[in-house]
Amino acid sequence: MTTATLTLIAGCTAAAAMVQAPRGRRPDPPFSWPGGRRAALSLSWDDARWSQVNGGTAVLDRHGVKATFYVRISEMEKQLDKWRAVVAAGHEIGNHSLHHPCSANFPWSREHALEDYTLDQMRAELLEANRRIARLLGVEPRSFAYPCGQKFVGRGTATRSYVPLVAELFDSGRGWRDEAPNDPWHCDLAQLTGIEMDGRSFEDLRAIAEAARATRSWVVLGGHEMAHDGPQTTRIAMLKRLLPWTLDPRSEIWVAPVGEVARWVIRERASLPR
Repeated sequence: MTTATLTLIAGCTAAAAMVQAPRGRRPDPPFSWPGGRRAALSLSWDDARWSQVNGGTAVLDRHGVKATFYVRISEMEKQLDKWRAVVAAGHEIGNHSLHHPCSANFPWSREHALEDYTLDQMRAELLEANRRIARLLGVEPRSFAYPCGQKFVGRGTATRSYVPLVAELFDSGRGWRDEAPNDPWHCDLAQLTGIEMDGRSFEDLRAIAEAARATRSWVVLGGHEMAHDGPQTTRIAMLKRLLPWTLDPRSEIWVAPVGEVARWVIRERASLPR
């Protein structure tokens, strides 16, 4: 991440903190995170990649950190025993659809192109993915991640958002390659921002977390592979620095799976006087 991008994130979050509430509406109180912490951080990975259960989760487990894994079922089935161990270790399993549909602009997605889907087809796919995960892993996902971060079905005047469907079926839906953390009072839980951590340095991600801490926000990081190098890869060396830093009480950051943080946000919102 460039210095300019980090400056933009910090500037946007600072500006948001200074914006006054509209006339007639009381200002938001400071959001309360568990244990008096000032921000939340969720780590998440997509696709049930081989590296995640062959070295990746071991790094998390050594630090006692629980994460969210949005699984691609065809990949998960190749290493089912290891994914059952991930569940037993306390990590969250999320829904990432059945066929990973993305835009037809990606040649590899042409057989399952979002432009060719209807809302009914997407509903059937998400429900079937939940059923298979429940049968294979014994858990029913309450969190979802949009494949490729894309949230539509159809094309042209027939295009529809499937965000309302995700809101109906899940507690949260995570996006991809977004630019800012989530404001816990105002974010749409069905459209959580997801910030890429693949290829990022510890310094990059620490700056994002510190900006979120200044505004009591929630950072959701997303990645794919978990290894030492390569494309679409969260670097193990980065995790070995990020995890101890976030777990240090001085960071004032709560680290928890997406589903756990979403449930906390739902409870806190319900407690706010109307």
